[in-house]
Amino acid sequence: MTEPTPDKRVAIVTGAGTGIGRAAALALLGDGWRVALAGRRAEPLKAVAEESGAGERAVAVPTDVSDPASVETLFKTAVSRFGRVDLLFNNAGVGNPPGPFEDWTPEQWKAVVDINLSGMFYCIQHAFRVMKTQNPRGGRIINNGSISASAPRPNSPAYTATKHAVQGLTKTASLDGRKYDIAVGQIDVGNAMTELASRMAKGVPQANGEIAVEPLMDVSVVGQSVLYMANLPLEANVLFHTVMATKMPFVGRG
Repeated sequence: MTEPTPDKRVAIVTGAGTGIGRAAALALLGDGWRVALAGRRAEPLKAVAEESGAGERAVAVPTDVSDPASVETLFKTAVSRFGRVDLLFNNAGVGNPPGPFEDWTPEQWKAVVDINLSGMFYCIQHAFRVMKTQNPRGGRIINNGSISASAPRPNSPAYTATKHAVQGLTKTASLDGRKYDIAVGQIDVGNAMTELASRMAKGVPQANGEIAVEPLMDVSVVGQSVLYMANLPLEANVLFHTVMATKMPFVGRG
């Protein structure tokens, strides 16, 4: 199977302006990839591009993954700028609405589903459309599943339900991608030090009702994990990869 030379590899990273997306984008750019940085706010994306020192290998593309037309524009921009797409890091996501879930509005529930699940699907759909027709054919998709794809936290039905659904998307896209040389896998991250996870250091509810501080790991570790998965030849795939702070509660949530 013919694959692009290292200096021609192209990635799209969603949610690239902060947290895990930023770490993955910097790791890919540091390894010579050309990267379309996608996110809702332009300024953080431009800051990542500047921090990377990658010059024209980085392009900021403001994108709302919950909007199919915005996702279409993202992929058209990446192909127009770089010629192809070899990797989609399908990372954009949001947490649960605040307060007890009994008090959530339908709009709050739908907002999480629109980004965490529908947005994931729109990006996978467009990645397939590009990857199956380009030459050389194929590519790789890495979905950010989260540890909540298999083990919930208290009061987290919106986030947990969407992340369980992402696991189903990963499995079926992996199956459907075979005939197009598209490898699809998932990374499940536990307690990386990001703005979203920083509350862990102050104490979060546990399954037994207690509040406990949870260990965190440096988010750059996640970036290196994404880079490892991205650099595999297309004949190999990491279907599920869990990277977590060693001492965080996960197995049995203990």
